[in-house]
Amino acid sequence: MELKLNIGYQELIELIKQLPFNQIRQLKADLALMVTENDMEKEISDFQEFLLEGPVMEEDQYQDFLSSRKYFNAWRTS
Repeated sequence: MELKLNIGYQELIELIKQLPFNQIRQLKADLALMVTENDMEKEISDFQEFLLEGPVMEEDQYQDFLSSRKYFNAWRTS
């Protein structure tokens, strides 16, 4: 048996508000579980995608950076 309802978001919120507190808490837990199961939290945001597509240092550039940082730290403490 399957029942499908066409309820708007605001109507759904109003129905949820009528539930007892313990059922609202259970609904919240169930929704959190559904979100985790659907991997919605793992979706990459536009900003994360932007960062992942950014430039990356080569190994020699990183070694130059470490060397420069060492000299700047020594200069700063002198």
